[in-house]
Amino acid sequence: MSGRLLIVDSVVTNRIVLKVKLLAAKYAVTACATRDEALGHLANDRPDLVVLSLADGPEGVLAFCRALRKDPATTGTAVICLADDGAEGLGVAALRAGADDVMVRPVDDALMLARIRSLLRARNTDAEFRLRGETARVLGLAEPPGDFARPGRVVLVAEEVTQRHDMARRVAEALGQQVIGLAPDRALAPRAMSEAPDVFIILARSGTGAAATFRLVADLRSRSDTRHAAQLVICPRDAPELAAMALDLGVNDVATDGTEMDEIALRISSLLRRKARADQLRASVQSGLRAAVTDPLTGLYNRRYAIPHLASLADRARAEGRGIALMVLDIDHFKAINDTWGHAIGDAVLVGVARRLRDALRAVDLVARIGGEEFLVAMPNTSVEQARAAAERLRITIEGQPFATLQGQPPVEVTLSIGVAMEGNDHPITEDIEGLIARADRALYDAKAAGRNMVTMSLSAA
Repeated sequence: MSGRLLIVDSVVTNRIVLKVKLLAAKYAVTACATRDEALGHLANDRPDLVVLSLADGPEGVLAFCRALRKDPATTGTAVICLADDGAEGLGVAALRAGADDVMVRPVDDALMLARIRSLLRARNTDAEFRLRGETARVLGLAEPPGDFARPGRVVLVAEEVTQRHDMARRVAEALGQQVIGLAPDRALAPRAMSEAPDVFIILARSGTGAAATFRLVADLRSRSDTRHAAQLVICPRDAPELAAMALDLGVNDVATDGTEMDEIALRISSLLRRKARADQLRASVQSGLRAAVTDPLTGLYNRRYAIPHLASLADRARAEGRGIALMVLDIDHFKAINDTWGHAIGDAVLVGVARRLRDALRAVDLVARIGGEEFLVAMPNTSVEQARAAAERLRITIEGQPFATLQGQPPVEVTLSIGVAMEGNDHPITEDIEGLIARADRALYDAKAAGRNMVTMSLSAA
């Protein structure tokens, strides 16, 4: 089953007909007549989506929606409210109470199923956000929650100039913020917008114009500067099949022409909140990836990143017939620094050494911390002479300026021993990365055995 759905409707015929349709779509469906009965299912079964009939006492249904949103156990449950034709004002009231959508009976079957699919996709995104947020809190990495109810960048896209400007003005008045009107070709031009939009409102055309709407939706999703923006498509009232297709293409929400501006504003505000949550989720993923490959003390890459990146550098050196130099650098007598000055000064030395190494190398070079006081440097497209000179420059950079300690205390003198392994140039690269690192390690051992604070070269395994 692809989702658990709960129907709450006091009219038995409505329950049976809707349940049969949803079962045919391969959902797990439970139907009940009262909200009290529904509470039991919500506690035990945790449905993914609830369908509520607004005909069952609107005030009670709206209170039920608000309760769902306030309860942490059901705050992420999607809610569709079904209203009878002519129930003026209930759509806006339901959206304000926390419903995700309000559909007017008789509901087009294809549109209903497309809306359910869309809401379940959105629910899964929200669930992932909450799960990652909870994991971050457990690990002590969570930042304070952002204010999702912020003004966003809203763009209205329509072909006809007068309609575009009039609709953008009306939406801006209802939303209480600026709405930019653009023609479709301008919406696809990055220079048309100073900043990436958060929400696109697209006025769809029916008939032969529908294909242009679908192309625009797909184009906006395919481009890096607009693919994360939410999309609200406003369709002709007599074209439910167009709305269903738009939802299945990945549009976040749909409405029909003639919808109250207050309702449009509520839908846009909801999309802005969802967009902000999704942006924070992506940022947390990127932050987590950086944390996974970065040494937290020095800010350098760690061994997890360095080894595969070094393999890529070696592959490129093989393909281009160029040389690659690998250095393993170790701070001499680092244990004595910790024992004499304390671990706080030892950490400061590590940070200072890392900064000097990074500043003394090219942008294309790799520098990583691969052990307690051990660093790795990889220099692509480098000759033996260049590698030897670079290693000596790094050694002198560290030796030449002692590191500051506490006020009134003498600075800490620090030196490096460096082992360098070379491959390429006159000799083909024949060994794997671990073999190259092992040769650099052996050269480092030779440097330490010979008295430390020196550079030892290992030219090629060939």
